[in-house]
Amino acid sequence: MTSTDLGRHPDTLAPATGGRRIDLARYRDLSLVPVLLVLGIIGFAVSPAFLTSDNLLGVGQQATELSLLVLAEALILIAGRMDLSLESTIGVAPVLAMWLVLPDHGGRFNGIGLFPTWTAIPLCLAIGALIGAVNGFLILKLRLNGFIVTLGALTLLRGLQVAVSQGQSIVNVPPSFRYLGSSSWLGAPAAIWICALLFLIGGCALGWLRHGRALYAIGGNAEAARAAGIRVDRIVWTVLILGGTLAAFAGILYTGHYGSISADQGNGWIFQVFAATVIGGVSLNGGRGTLFGALTGVLTLQLVVNVMTLAGVPPLWNQFLNGAIIILALIVSRFASGEKQE
Repeated sequence: MTSTDLGRHPDTLAPATGGRRIDLARYRDLSLVPVLLVLGIIGFAVSPAFLTSDNLLGVGQQATELSLLVLAEALILIAGRMDLSLESTIGVAPVLAMWLVLPDHGGRFNGIGLFPTWTAIPLCLAIGALIGAVNGFLILKLRLNGFIVTLGALTLLRGLQVAVSQGQSIVNVPPSFRYLGSSSWLGAPAAIWICALLFLIGGCALGWLRHGRALYAIGGNAEAARAAGIRVDRIVWTVLILGGTLAAFAGILYTGHYGSISADQGNGWIFQVFAATVIGGVSLNGGRGTLFGALTGVLTLQLVVNVMTLAGVPPLWNQFLNGAIIILALIVSRFASGEKQE
């Protein structure tokens, strides 16, 4: 093996024996691009309305909140961890922010009005960051199992969300909470521009920043990364905090999009999050995947739902389809890269 080979990613190394062959893992991040094109053709065949700007922008708008959760989960998975509590953070962070800024008006939902309404967005983001920080403390400092910790946090936060909101939708949200989710910039929803920018920033960070590249080293082999001088716990903790913040921001966009905060906001989303990340090529074992692949995973799921809706398929089949897509993606991933899924 030459020095040039040593500098290349393991996925791009050709086998030493057996002759030349196509390395599917090299193109894994682009594998969903043909699928998106096929879905476009099928969608147009099902209904000419599929390719209209209103429909495509609507698909993009509906994908924004999910895409932020996928962005957060993809970064955490690349670092070799997972966070199930993102599903609850998207709902509980906005609810707690409203509780802190809205005064008691005699309705079913009564806030304490402790802070002015203009602080609603900063408070929501701070609550998301705090959730990620607490998860990081339990996982990294107390050395508790990350899956169990975030599963427990998912349940705890979901209960807190329902208790604080008293099971009711919150409709009197401040205008600042509505703006980003309901405004349009240059003919497209502002949320689409924001999500595209965040994915671009995240992709550049993973590709060119030292701490971004360190995520792959940590996810691939944390002990080797620690021996190489990488501050593993600090970086993973930061990623968990960032993940919670992104989930809270997704809650802001969702609230602005629909104009209210529902008591079950985000319920069941974690299945779609993992479906999108897995089919997008992000490894559940850590150290592998790109944000571009994760984004194509989100778009694939949303286009499948959109095509099914235009074709008149009942939405009750969506969950079944998401599960089937995850299993199929795992099979393709196993044979494309030789990676063992455990």
